[in-house]
Amino acid sequence: MSIIDNRKAFFDYFIEERYEAGLVLEGWEVKAMRAGRAQIKEGYVIIKDGELYLIGTHISPLPEASTHINPDPTRTRKLLLHRDQIDKLIGKIEQRGFTLVPLNFHYKGGRVKCEIGLAKGKKQHDKRETEKQRDWQREKARLMRTPT
Repeated sequence: MSIIDNRKAFFDYFIEERYEAGLVLEGWEVKAMRAGRAQIKEGYVIIKDGELYLIGTHISPLPEASTHINPDPTRTRKLLLHRDQIDKLIGKIEQRGFTLVPLNFHYKGGRVKCEIGLAKGKKQHDKRETEKQRDWQREKARLMRTPT
């Protein structure tokens, strides 16, 4: 079950590979995500000291769930992956043009997971081509629906 999707990532990047990573979250963050108060549009993933960190995501705290703490909505959150997956990602990030972007947050077995994608940036003409394809699919579906 998906919590939130990053549709902007599919417009700005070609997604080469996908990985499912666990997140290190605090209790108030999980409650806020269940209430749908997360935003990952500006998020990205960095590699620091051989570990992955999610930066730029915003989780707005619930006023009733975070009374005794001082929540930071844009704090850096650690991503959990197997060592061999991290090593493989580090090798690919070293290549020119690849980056890691969060694609969505979802539940799996009662836990919040983050799907990250190994992505290569699109040029402006690629974005226009994607927009043309999307418009054509929409027009084709409209033509198939309307009776003649």
